[in-house]
Amino acid sequence: MLLVDTSAWIEWLIGSPVGSIVAGYLPTRDQWLVPTIVQLELAKWLTRETGEEKADQVIAFTQTCSVVNLDTSIALSAAELCSRYRLATADAIIYATTLAIGADLLTCDRHFEGLPGVQFVPKSNG
Repeated sequence: MLLVDTSAWIEWLIGSPVGSIVAGYLPTRDQWLVPTIVQLELAKWLTRETGEEKADQVIAFTQTCSVVNLDTSIALSAAELCSRYRLATADAIIYATTLAIGADLLTCDRHFEGLPGVQFVPKSNG
C-alpha cells in the first residue's frame, strides 16, 4: 500500500518533470491510499487553481482508491508525531495514517525526508 501525499498528487496532476518521476511510483487504485485530509487539501488547491469541475473529477478519482478516514487512533498518533518530528497538523495526520495502515508514503515535501517508510521525490536540487 502506498499513501500519496498532496505534494506528489499536485506534481503528478500538473504534469511537471517531478510529476513524471512520481508517476513511476503510483500504485494500482486498490493499493493507493487517500486520507480524507488529502482529499480536503486537493479539493482546496484544485478549486483555487483549476476550478470546481476539475476538483470534482479528481475527488471522484480519489474515491475509487482506498480512502482512509481520520479516526481517534490516527488523531492521537498525529498529535504525538507533531511533537516528535515537528510536523504541521495536516502532515502529521498524513504520516500517522501511513503508519497506522503499515504503508509507505510518497511525497515531494522535504520535511518528510528521512522518516521511516517515506519515498521522497525532491522538487529540485535546492
